[in-house]
Amino acid sequence: MQDPIFPPLSHDEIAQNHAIVQHIKREIAAHNGEITFSHFMQLALYAPQCGYYSGGAHKIGTAGDFITAPTLTPLFAQTLARQIAPLLPQTAGNVYEFGAGTGALAADLLHALSGSLKNYYIIELSENLAQRQREHIAQHAPQFAEKVIWLNTLPTHFDGVILGNEVLDAMPIEKIRQNEKGEWERAFVAMENDDFILKYKKLDDENLFQAATQYFPPTLPYTSELHPTQHAFIKTLAEKLQRGAMIWLDYGFDSAQYYHPQRNEGTLIGHHKHRSVHNPFFRLGLTDLTAHVNFSDLAEAGVSSGLDLIGYTTQAHFLFNLGILDNLAQQFPQTNSADYVQAAHAVQLLTAQHEMGELFKVIAFGKDVDVDWQGFALGDMCHKL
Repeated sequence: MQDPIFPPLSHDEIAQNHAIVQHIKREIAAHNGEITFSHFMQLALYAPQCGYYSGGAHKIGTAGDFITAPTLTPLFAQTLARQIAPLLPQTAGNVYEFGAGTGALAADLLHALSGSLKNYYIIELSENLAQRQREHIAQHAPQFAEKVIWLNTLPTHFDGVILGNEVLDAMPIEKIRQNEKGEWERAFVAMENDDFILKYKKLDDENLFQAATQYFPPTLPYTSELHPTQHAFIKTLAEKLQRGAMIWLDYGFDSAQYYHPQRNEGTLIGHHKHRSVHNPFFRLGLTDLTAHVNFSDLAEAGVSSGLDLIGYTTQAHFLFNLGILDNLAQQFPQTNSADYVQAAHAVQLLTAQHEMGELFKVIAFGKDVDVDWQGFALGDMCHKL
């Protein structure tokens, strides 16, 4: 498939692209001419100073590569806060946000949770994004800035609400296929004529083989992704959660939908300047690489680590259950005003079936908390996991 035409790169973009390309080439050379696709994706996204998320360019918003729910309207955070607020008094009163992006969700939640929130921890690997978050919070929630604490490593334990919006989809995946002969293969990245290429070798990792045989359908050939990094991440957080909850919002499917026989090329895709890119090597360092979330795998990781699976539903059901339409009506009573029209359009994007409402899902886990999980009152789909 042809990549769409994109505007020319700036001098800084050319420099970042060159830096990450050379970095990955050196890594390949140091590993006997090939690295796993998951290793490649980790470098492309997070290599210090030159990876997509660790580089300096702004990624989120109309001038970036994609739009996230918190940047559309404060109503998103205000509605989410209705689920978080009753959890805080049953814990130490902390919120832990992973991958806080621009800081928009944090700033809005600081306002909405001001009465019950003790500390707002942001776990952020990218110093560039952390600085952007500091600036956003200083501008939009200065009176609560002292509650915000940035971490670049995991704390020893969690006591409160762990939160992530569009975090899990940005974790490296393993690209696996079962070829026409029924042989299992794993994707690697190598060099050919000074270009990056995908190559497949026999799958000899027992854990990946077990996951592939568990999830892949009996359709040949079939290519898709496995998510060992996501799985290990959820298990680690679950083991560190003393009491509280985890709430994850992201796009993805249950395993039956994810590994549907017709979805035989997987879900891996790039995003650059609000367009989709199907070549994983296109403008490295400047293109987001992402794959959908396997929510069945997340549920297994959490439950097997001692958490209660609270609910799993679409973003639309979650926001409607928590009263986003009531919030809209209360804040914008003049339905003919420009502000109302803008806010209503944002709510439509968040909840419409063909926008974010259906593809985006919400999954929640709990430990030693007892609240009314209003967000899952209608439309819970745990039975599909």
